[in-house]
This record gives sequence, C-alpha cells and structure tokens, in this order.
Amino acid sequence: QVQLTESGGGLVQAGGSLKLSCAASAHVFSDYAMGWFRQAPGKEREFVASIGWSGSVPYYVDSVRGRFTISRDNDRKMTYLQMNNLKPEDTAVYYCAQAGGPYAQSDLGSWRQWGQGTQVTVSS
Repeated sequence: QVQLTESGGGLVQAGGSLKLSCAASAHVFSDYAMGWFRQAPGKEREFVASIGWSGSVPYYVDSVRGRFTISRDNDRKMTYLQMNNLKPEDTAVYYCAQAGGPYAQSDLGSWRQWGQGTQVTVSS
C-alpha cells in the first residue's frame, strides 16, 4: 500500500503563492494518475486538480484554473501543486491522492490512496 506525504502548506496573504509537494512511497508510481483535493471546515472534500500517469492531461476545478498548476516527477515519485494568486476561499486542508488507474478526474470513487493532508491558510 502506498504512503503519500504532503508538505508545503502554511499561512500566506491573499495574492501570495505556495507550492505543495507530495512524496509517494509506492514501488510503482508512474502507472497511476495523481491528484489534489481540499476540504474546508464544515464542507465536503473537493477535487482541485489531477494529472495523468505520464504527466499529461492536467485537469482543474474551475475555481483554480489559471492560478494552480499540477505537475509530477515520476523518477522522484513526487507530485506538486503550485498555487498562485491565492484567495481566502482557498483556505483548506489539502490532500494528495493516487488514483486506481492512469487517468482520473473529480469522481471520488476513482481515487484509492490518500495522504494525511497539509493546511493552507490564506489571510485577507
């Protein structure tokens, strides 16, 4: 079973940037899509972005498209989320996830493994 460990969260002012990282322990990493979700207090977990097994087909929720960029490094078994022009409504715990196949998007049922999450707080 893969272990996913997020890092890079923190407190930032509106308009600022953060880069989240996710390290995977899996022996096989490159066969599966990777993604980021977030959950704000009192709200359901929300899809943020995903990327296919080869680094192709990035997909974003409308609210972050143009501000966030997902990427991966299969050699290092790492997934990243570059977040620019952050807004207070981006405040949430961000989770890294691994899908059960080479491509996946917002359907929660497509995602098999989850990290513990990293807090992102954006002040106004």
